[in-house]
Amino acid sequence: MSPMVDAPIREGALRIIRALTERGHRALLAGGCVRDMRLGRAPKDWDVATDAGPEDVVRLFDRVLPIGVEFGIVTVVLEDGHYEVARFRRDGPYQDGRHPDHTEIAAPEEDARRRDFTINGMFYDPLEERLIDYVGGEGDLQRQLVRAIGNPRQRFEEDFLRMLRAVRFAARLGFALEPATAAAIAESSGKISSVSAERIRDELTLILTEGAPAFGMGLLMQLGLMQAVLPEVAATQGVPQPPEYHPEGDVWSHVQLMLDKLDAPSATLAWGVLLHDIGKPPTFARADRIRFNGHDARGAEMAAAIGHRLRLPKVEGEKIRELTAQHMRFGNVKEMRASKLKRFLRQPIFPELLELHRVDCLASHGKLDLYEFCREKSAEAGEEGLRPLRLVTGHDLIGMGLEPGPRLGEILQWVEDEQLEGRLADRKTALAAVELKYLASKQE
Repeated sequence: MSPMVDAPIREGALRIIRALTERGHRALLAGGCVRDMRLGRAPKDWDVATDAGPEDVVRLFDRVLPIGVEFGIVTVVLEDGHYEVARFRRDGPYQDGRHPDHTEIAAPEEDARRRDFTINGMFYDPLEERLIDYVGGEGDLQRQLVRAIGNPRQRFEEDFLRMLRAVRFAARLGFALEPATAAAIAESSGKISSVSAERIRDELTLILTEGAPAFGMGLLMQLGLMQAVLPEVAATQGVPQPPEYHPEGDVWSHVQLMLDKLDAPSATLAWGVLLHDIGKPPTFARADRIRFNGHDARGAEMAAAIGHRLRLPKVEGEKIRELTAQHMRFGNVKEMRASKLKRFLRQPIFPELLELHRVDCLASHGKLDLYEFCREKSAEAGEEGLRPLRLVTGHDLIGMGLEPGPRLGEILQWVEDEQLEGRLADRKTALAAVELKYLASKQE
């Protein structure tokens, strides 16, 4: 790790700092962007901390959004992005578990000490090319530790979401949790339920998608946070599986192995992997062997309930429910009629469902024959074979004398089945087939 920063600084951030400095203010890069630059990562956000007040910033730039102005924060909008500019401050008490009751103007050192973790509490002066570290963040970066600033219990009492954030940073960066910080999380884990569902959901999604979901979810389980936010997932720990199909061990071990095999997953795929087997604990039974009859359907109901509880967007929640509901369908693909198989393969969720199946196999018996079969059949059929142009429409059927109603849908379904089976190839043949099957007896 070099003594300065290892990533380029976005021009807009430099422009803001120069403009404030030229008018006699102190202005520094702050927080996560400094951390990421020190690690050679491209920052997602560029935040500026300054002794200038919001009114000073408003006078300097054409577009300034007064979001958070009561805390001394505004957002400067430039051509290359949005920049949060915050006045150095110290915080008053946190009565609502999220925001301080009031803030006071403070020195940079006091501002650093109010922040969450040491690695997020550093400043950088890009004009002097100087790192400013009042909290030991540089040392913790080198030690690869996530450590709360000051008293960890106090930091978490201010905002219990910080417990999930600690896990997220550890997972994203591959860092360990500093022992006192981890102990404080374990002690307070049950209090995470006081945080809004939306904030919990967003942190969980980031843990699942930022690079090390198995490690992150494992930390949640170890610290007691999983039991508080996703008890349905926590219940999978220790649930045995039939060793002939799951030599890897219990249900939770299987899920963790699957998460570890994901590569830059979408949020819905990652959630689908996490939840796909939550129906196993309530359906566990010992018969000729360990069985989980109907765990896919039960799990889909539970996934839908979780989506509702965490206020997932409706489309995402439905996709996760479907991934859970359909993950066992691959067992029958070789016996499916061509029409049924093509409908299965052409579903909008199928690419994610197929990837879920792949990691499901790799994290258990290791056989990918059904995965390869589906890929081959998809390639063989092509887009036109999976979604052929409709040969007959409802208007055609009405024109042939059929009454509007559910019967038309049944006929159209039959025509498409025949088309997907390869028995009907053109409109003329399809119309003749409908007439023969549905109208000939009526005319007689």
